[in-house]
Amino acid sequence: MCRLFGLSAGPHRVAATFWLLEAPDSLAEQSRRMPDGTGLGWFTQDGTPRVDKRPVPAYADPGFHREAQEVRSDTFIAHVRYASTGGLDERNTHPFEQDGRLFAHNGVVDELAQLEERLGDARSLVQGDTDSERVFALVTKETRAASGDVGSGVAAAARWIADELPLFALNIILVADGELWALRYPDVHDLFALERAAGGPSGDRHLEQASAAGRIRVRAGGLADRPSVVVASERMDEDAGWHNLEPGVLMHVAKDLTVSRTTILDGPPRHQLTLADLGDHAATSQRAR
Repeated sequence: MCRLFGLSAGPHRVAATFWLLEAPDSLAEQSRRMPDGTGLGWFTQDGTPRVDKRPVPAYADPGFHREAQEVRSDTFIAHVRYASTGGLDERNTHPFEQDGRLFAHNGVVDELAQLEERLGDARSLVQGDTDSERVFALVTKETRAASGDVGSGVAAAARWIADELPLFALNIILVADGELWALRYPDVHDLFALERAAGGPSGDRHLEQASAAGRIRVRAGGLADRPSVVVASERMDEDAGWHNLEPGVLMHVAKDLTVSRTTILDGPPRHQLTLADLGDHAATSQRAR
């Protein structure tokens, strides 16, 4: 199963070191079970998106570690890939960039020819072979049609996919400069969120915790006096505030860290795929942990 990670610090620019590399069960640790690629996305001071992605495991990629330790942004997105569709090259590695936004996906959407027909002219946004990038292109098309309303774009794209295409899972994180959207659909895979107040549970401490097994202790001094919102495929530490997103509910984190939730899908997909319906490689990518 691919791993997703998103972090929003609202109006503050913070280092991502803690969340990407040092937290218990962090992305770098998870990547030892996710061997097909890594990607990190962030935004520069002027809001320009930047992506560093490579079709190799995070634990074997020194560049991934360097970027995670040194890059500062108000919003981050990261992905560790176990390929289900598309070859092992950079154009198929998440996150993807379109219209100044970044996107990563965990799951499988089938019948790509039908999806491409739906894209129409937006097919030009797609550079690689994955279902994920085509899903993003549909979100971008619908967002453009909604005059830039990303929430409406995600809702329209997700509803059409759920109604028209065979679907195993559609867990997504989408970020713009200072904003984040997350969707878990249906309930096949987890997608957790943590709304962390400045100073953590006590209100006056640096974030400093250990994994459940006690293997790694972490410290994030930059979040001692700053709130944040994190979304990830797994609980990244033992903070009691982690909660699984409800299936079909779109979560939005605004630039001021206000969190809203809107139900955009209130039932199962019309054509729900199972592991038995997937090819061997795709099934393995969705089963791996």
